[in-house]
Amino acid sequence: MNQNQQLRSNLIALGTLVLKETHRYMRIWAQTLLPPAITMTLYFVIFGSLIGPRIGPMDGYSYIEFIAPGIIMMAVITNSYANVASSFFGAKFQSHIEEILVSPTPNFFILLGYLAGGVGRGLLVGLIVTLVALFFTDLRIHNPWITLSVVLLTAILFSLGGFLNALFGRKFDDIAIVPTFVLTPLTYLGGVFYSISLLPPFWERVSHLNPILYMVNGFRYGILGASDIDIRVAYSIILLFIVLLGGFCLYLLNRGTGLRK
Repeated sequence: MNQNQQLRSNLIALGTLVLKETHRYMRIWAQTLLPPAITMTLYFVIFGSLIGPRIGPMDGYSYIEFIAPGIIMMAVITNSYANVASSFFGAKFQSHIEEILVSPTPNFFILLGYLAGGVGRGLLVGLIVTLVALFFTDLRIHNPWITLSVVLLTAILFSLGGFLNALFGRKFDDIAIVPTFVLTPLTYLGGVFYSISLLPPFWERVSHLNPILYMVNGFRYGILGASDIDIRVAYSIILLFIVLLGGFCLYLLNRGTGLRK
């Protein structure tokens, strides 16, 4: 088989994986797309409409305007992560991942196929939550390119995180541990609901260790034009984590870590 035929074969395999992953979360839309829309609507009602007016403006914006980008980003993060973690672990649990692994498809394309599913679901949920947000506030996008690139890179990064979780997971409980005890606290402390300039100096410095802070603020800059973090630093941190996690996932996949019994 020459190189062109090999590439065509790999692209067909990639397309098949992407379709399978897309069909998976669309088929169970009541479990994958509807719950985040309801949850985020409650956030907008409670924190935006009920509590927000009592808090007052933050960084020059009404409170609901300020938290809207963070809530959208929170939905993207949790859904891109959950999609890959549950799908790849499900494939391991049902033992049909072996059929993909023994095929001539390179591991890079297998990883790419699962990431595409996570990114697709994360962005679709982000779009749904954005449409919900428009019922509560008027979002005027400051820079569409920064907005789209930050949300896309964040979905890729957390899809990689979900893949890593699925590789190491041995039972379904392991898939729930990371989102519950790591992802959710970091997201809530990542500047979704407040500006870190409100924190005492020590805790403000500690907040800079939280990678989610850079994603939330990068996205907020794209929509509002305001951020606690320099946008160049935000891009650097996100890209650095993508390179590190992507390389690590591929390394583990090549070694068969978490896949060999």
